[in-house]
Amino acid sequence: MRPIELLAPAKTADIGIEAIRHGADAVYIGASAWGARAAAGNSVEDIERLVAFAHLYKAKVYVTVNTLIFDEEMQEVERLIWQLHDIGVDALIVQDLRLLSLNLPPIPLHASTQMDNRTVEKVQMLEELGFPQVVLARELTIEEITEIHEKCPGTKLEVFVHGALCVSLSGRCNASEALFGRSANRGECAQVCRMAFDLLVDGKTVMRDKHLLSLKDNCQIDHLEALLKAGASSLKIEGRLKDVDYVKNVTAAYSEALNKLIAKHPKEFCRASSGHVNLLFEPNVRKSFNRGFVKDVSEPDANIDTPKSMGEPMTPDMALHNGDGLCYMERGNLVGFRVSNTSAFHPVKGIKYYRNQDIEWDKMLSKPSAERKISVVIDVYEDHITMTDEDGLTASVNIEETFELARTHQQDNIIRQLSKLGDTIFEAQQVTIHPTKNYFIPSSMLSQWRRQLSAGLTEERRKFYPLERQAHTPVTIKTETPYEQTHDKDTPVMISKYCIRRQLGMCLRTKPCGRKEDWMLKLANGKNFRLDFDCKNCFMRLYLQ
Repeated sequence: MRPIELLAPAKTADIGIEAIRHGADAVYIGASAWGARAAAGNSVEDIERLVAFAHLYKAKVYVTVNTLIFDEEMQEVERLIWQLHDIGVDALIVQDLRLLSLNLPPIPLHASTQMDNRTVEKVQMLEELGFPQVVLARELTIEEITEIHEKCPGTKLEVFVHGALCVSLSGRCNASEALFGRSANRGECAQVCRMAFDLLVDGKTVMRDKHLLSLKDNCQIDHLEALLKAGASSLKIEGRLKDVDYVKNVTAAYSEALNKLIAKHPKEFCRASSGHVNLLFEPNVRKSFNRGFVKDVSEPDANIDTPKSMGEPMTPDMALHNGDGLCYMERGNLVGFRVSNTSAFHPVKGIKYYRNQDIEWDKMLSKPSAERKISVVIDVYEDHITMTDEDGLTASVNIEETFELARTHQQDNIIRQLSKLGDTIFEAQQVTIHPTKNYFIPSSMLSQWRRQLSAGLTEERRKFYPLERQAHTPVTIKTETPYEQTHDKDTPVMISKYCIRRQLGMCLRTKPCGRKEDWMLKLANGKNFRLDFDCKNCFMRLYLQ
């Protein structure tokens, strides 16, 4: 049986805690520096608080150190890694292989998608270097994932299932560095791909002010079974810059979908963490930020009119609320407005509206919206009581008091009092009373025992958390000099599986062109990108002119 991990993003420790409450088996979070989202840094103390909460549910915490590290930073990074090890972080997600030359603590390292993990050969190399988990490139097909799994069965494969898609191969985008000196490989991406461009063919402007590199978002919620059968063991939600409402909703939606899938294949898969989630709302991924969803991540398409969130398509039976945000496309531009009076709003015929803000939904998610409980059984004996959780851990309390026989039946009150676990992480599935004598036990005593059992079992879960560790022997890996230090003009600023020609219905594989054309993208600041189409391998490359 293969444990399946739903991996959610955490901008902050508090968001990470909510992700776990809403069904995540693991969360990934950035430390104070050297994460691919520089704006989402956290102190070691905050991460330690998240670790303590997560481990109660056997959920894991991964910390991102997934940027290029410069030589003068190596010692400071080493100190940070030791600090993260000492607070019980489960693994680090890393990009720079030169980290392997450091004196690292025995903490597992996961290979970031920033390493451009697209081939069997690359994953085999990482496997030989000791990486137990590899984050695969977003643009791989099911067949490619299957082949990697078959050739590298001992490596856990982490696959993105939801969120924003990078137009470039991960780790191969130099556009932000080339234009603004803000390296995506250093956590400072300026999101050039979301900017508006003019398209020039043979020097003639054929399109103006279009977001020709802005991909729609990823959504694999209906394709999880295929991913699991292909070999994925970690399902990753993108979004370390997203707010708590997004993380709550999307995590809950995928957790429910994963539970249904595991119920369908109980002998093949199981959840990687403990507990069950009681939701106070019905999740819906279209209600959270999205630019529309791609049809195929291996041949992604773009929303060239806008990089902004479209939200959920409006339907005739949709209940609108005063304050809701609606939008629609008009002559290639996104138009948005708020509904101030639903009774006075009348949709214009022929316009396709989207709701990109549901005011009542937002209010609901601003409140507690889920609880996560660990199932326990309680057994009452003559001289002690035990509480055993779903992982087999047990706490007990000795009964040292002497009680008189009761005149009325006490069983219902004993069960009721011992089951009151509402303010703990536990939920009683069964209480069994083994003594044959009908003792009168005061409710205050039963409450005291319940508190002792809960505290004792919580401590047992902390004590016996299965923290994985992995020793490292320093090894020197030869790597290429990064673009950030060379600014080599012959290096593409982007390499992409997305193709503008395919997007516009002009794919050369289906509609060959009789002559070579010069395609250019022009930014408002006058900078130009030359496009090179590698049709044999289905890649598009961008070079800064």
